Amino acid sequence: MMVASLTHNVFAELVNTKFRVQLDENKTGETELVEVSELLIFPHQEHFSIVFRGPNEMQLGQGMRRFEHDQMGDFDLFIVPIRQDEQGLYYEAVFNRFRGHDQERPVS
Repeated sequence: MMVASLTHNVFAELVNTKFRVQLDENKTGETELVEVSELLIFPHQEHFSIVFRGPNEMQLGQGMRRFEHDQMGDFDLFIVPIRQDEQGLYYEAVFNRFRGHDQERPVS
């Protein structure tokens, strides 16, 4: 998947859907996209974050992970564990993008 396809609009449409995450060369686990933050747009930059929830028994450290979704295909994200509760462990990926001078709206 091209990075241009990893947009706020795309993720917002996929909240509460399942994503597979590569645990090692031979094993994947399942996470759920549970949150997409507001898209913040500035003159030269835009940013947002997304949060995945995985099971408590699947602890992922901070770093690059390969994700897969039936609609999005495969892509890599840098995730950071941010919290844990009785429902699972939560991981955040943050997107910060520079905007071109001619962009009035974010790329969808």
